[in-house]
Amino acid sequence: MAVGEYVSVSSQRDAEQADIGREKRELMAEPQAKMEELAMIYVKRGLEKNLAMKVAEQLSAHDRLGAHMRDELGIDQVDLARPMQAAWISAASFAFFAGVPIAALLVAPAALRIPVIAVLSLVSLAALGAFGGYLGGAPLGRASLRVTLGGALAMAVTALIGRILGVSVR
Repeated sequence: MAVGEYVSVSSQRDAEQADIGREKRELMAEPQAKMEELAMIYVKRGLEKNLAMKVAEQLSAHDRLGAHMRDELGIDQVDLARPMQAAWISAASFAFFAGVPIAALLVAPAALRIPVIAVLSLVSLAALGAFGGYLGGAPLGRASLRVTLGGALAMAVTALIGRILGVSVR
């Protein structure tokens, strides 16, 4: 899980870095065109053209690359993707929440183990989804539902494959 997260977030970081590199080259090669491009972004947001150019000039005087990254590319330097952080969080979450089905296996009566494991796993996924939504400032219900449905789908597909291969647990 952690390796997958690292690879995914590294790809995102690579794309961000490529965009930043391209922006740096364009700023060096065509500074006036880039200034006008930035001003047009502000015009599209509702500023009058002269004011938009003044805003572009002032922001560029303070941090030219930062202004373009933020307003043209939608990238904030402090919010760049962090592959190692994502990998560690994924590893810790996976290790901690792997205990849920194990605990269910140990406490559930033999006849109810599979349904209890599934239900407790889905409940923990719902809680984890809501927590992720809370941390990200997203609606808790939507975040929780997305993670829960994804987990339920993964469980169903896994069970179906096990049944097709004749290795399902009953």
